Amino acid sequence: MSMPKVLCFHLILMLSAFTGAANGYYYSRWAKCIFSSSDLSDMVFVDNYIFNKDVYIQFNSTVGEYVGYTAHGVYNAELWNKDPNQLQQERADVDRYCKHNAEIYYSAILNKAVPPKVKLSSGTQAGGRHPAVLMCSAYDFYPQRIKVSWMRNGKVVTSDVTSTEELSDGDWYYQIHSHLEYTPKSGEIISCAVDHAGLTKPIIIDWDPSLPESERNKIAIGASGLVLGIIIAAAGLIYYKKKSSGRILVPT
Repeated sequence: MSMPKVLCFHLILMLSAFTGAANGYYYSRWAKCIFSSSDLSDMVFVDNYIFNKDVYIQFNSTVGEYVGYTAHGVYNAELWNKDPNQLQQERADVDRYCKHNAEIYYSAILNKAVPPKVKLSSGTQAGGRHPAVLMCSAYDFYPQRIKVSWMRNGKVVTSDVTSTEELSDGDWYYQIHSHLEYTPKSGEIISCAVDHAGLTKPIIIDWDPSLPESERNKIAIGASGLVLGIIIAAAGLIYYKKKSSGRILVPT
């Protein structure tokens, strides 16, 4: 089940703010739309009237009328419930305000799935039960929900696995990191599988224990430099021989 989604509108009126008093009085109205289904069938509209952080009147669409929580709130709630026009407007806000804005929210944001970028790397182990640890990282994905799992020779592994929560990047994207502690065995295949709404099928990456990526990069750079050095040396030798063949040595 997905986490409830909330759309909010918060109107704050501060009284005595410009009187020079050390402590002012705050009146606010906080309207919330709460839903979790994509068809918006479970939409609930809650309209809170707040004084100094305390809710004294609330309209909840599941109740269908105002409820007071203080003596002043009870008095006003009874008056407002006798006004059919005001009640009708609050009840209509489930469709007029909540569902209308939620549909925009879904089309503009929630339905825009972005697949993750996945990286598998090794790390150092300090004080663990196993000598090695792998880290599977998924970056820059949306929406938040994602599944990261480990496999050894095609079978799902659940022990010796620790994972972070989905971490917000602050730009609508998320990241997550999962660690697997293990003892290397010859011939086994360890894989990280990532499933997300932005993917048509899970991403599965097999760990290559031959060399870490950084070491492979160093070797590739070193090999390229060696080949280039051989080419330059060979070209210099050919040039030297050509120059030498055109000279006549005169004895002194």
